[in-house]
Amino acid sequence: MMKKNMNNIIKKVVILGGGTAGWMSAAMIKKLIGSAIEIELVESDAIGTVGVGEATIPPIKLFNHVLGIDDAEFLRETKATIKLAIKFENWKVQGESYYHTFGAAGRSLAFCQFHHLLKRANQLEDDKQLWQYDLNYLCAEAGKFANINSKNPLYEIPHAYHFDAGLYANFLRKFSEKIGVKRTEGMVEHVQQCNETGYIQALQLKDGSQINGDLFIDCSGFKGLLIQEKLSTGYEDWSHWLQCDRAIAVPSERLEKTLPYTRSIAHSAGWQWRIPLQHRNGNGLVYSSRYYSDEQAKELLLSNLDSKVLSEPKLFRFTTGRRRKQWHKNVIAIGLSSGFLEPLESTSIHLIQSAITRLVNLFPHQGVNSALVSAYNDQSKIEFEQIRDFLILHYHANQRTDSRFWHDMRTMDIPDTLAHKIEIFSESGRLFRKQNDLFLDSSWLQVMVGQGIIPKDYHPIANSVSSDALLDMLKKIKAAKNEPIASLPSHDEFLQTILKGSVS
Repeated sequence: MMKKNMNNIIKKVVILGGGTAGWMSAAMIKKLIGSAIEIELVESDAIGTVGVGEATIPPIKLFNHVLGIDDAEFLRETKATIKLAIKFENWKVQGESYYHTFGAAGRSLAFCQFHHLLKRANQLEDDKQLWQYDLNYLCAEAGKFANINSKNPLYEIPHAYHFDAGLYANFLRKFSEKIGVKRTEGMVEHVQQCNETGYIQALQLKDGSQINGDLFIDCSGFKGLLIQEKLSTGYEDWSHWLQCDRAIAVPSERLEKTLPYTRSIAHSAGWQWRIPLQHRNGNGLVYSSRYYSDEQAKELLLSNLDSKVLSEPKLFRFTTGRRRKQWHKNVIAIGLSSGFLEPLESTSIHLIQSAITRLVNLFPHQGVNSALVSAYNDQSKIEFEQIRDFLILHYHANQRTDSRFWHDMRTMDIPDTLAHKIEIFSESGRLFRKQNDLFLDSSWLQVMVGQGIIPKDYHPIANSVSSDALLDMLKKIKAAKNEPIASLPSHDEFLQTILKGSVS
């Protein structure tokens, strides 16, 4: 039977911490249910925020749309660029690369995905690569982008953004305050907790003021001031699978040509990101302290930049994993306080977005109850674990022989859920996407094939087409995918057109 606390109806939500997580939470909750509740966000300018990421995945477009944010204004205010894919360099072996795009290659038949057709075709003719049939890949390689006005799914170009996370937080702060979110400047000195229930009642600030609330959202970063330091929910450590535990980040001058994709460059004990923005490049190195010293990592990053450094590198320490209870009592952890998965697939900001969406769906307006809390925590757990498995895939399925790190990643035990998925694909080419898995079949396919996992067989439905008809169909799909490339503007031309239009 559902257990319900004796607290009053939720009338006030207090958000501890600003940054991307805090202001995304404030903006969306106020926009959707703010007429029924009061929202107050407490943050201190004296406490720096950790940039959780500058690269995103396509669902961020829905988040902005729900808020009613104009695309041109968003691009201008956050110095954003378009992201079509991630280019993985040196991940399988040194000197080779592949793309994980937001698109899907080719065109599938009923009950037979395109890669099965391609597998059969490659037994007839060699050198038919998956990405030759992917419009996102073709645009990324050509450095071009524009939305194509066509209802034909062959011409869809799913995309996301690179943006300055600090500017995005500031942008959402202005948006939130305009629609009624109250911001309070201050540092928490004491957290008032009910002796009987353990629920958080108020935040006492160093200036003596007290912020009362019914529901608290912890966006205090790795520290987890409420969810961990006060409520001691515990942490599930995944560093035995994802061994990178540190990152060094540094901005550099923008390049003359703005690439419409993120670069992920594997080194001997970690990987480097390169993220193009309008005003600068974002750079960083994610690495394991078991294999690199901090000084080695810093030297490696600085010696592999494309442009002049703009500030001193910053070091971040983290433990990959998740908070065992991301909602406990009347506290919900969102952002880094809820857990951390390295930004290999640009999921940091998405995990904030999905946590907010989950909270809105399960919002306890009549008071916190165990059924809602359990549902929230169960969904969060599944989401984190599915993303975890996808990240492990990149590391585990490597063929590098140049370092102990890559050997250890290749030979380590992996979660049964991932091992089963790899085994099924290797034997039959089948991909089974679990319910609510963030990553589509096309994503799992690209990373598996890119990392060298090639299925031994294909679906028998692929034999329903004659050899000549199959090769002709692939030829036409390839031509159709390539047809719009010549007429598309460059990525920079697209940005200039949008930004100029937003000024008028």
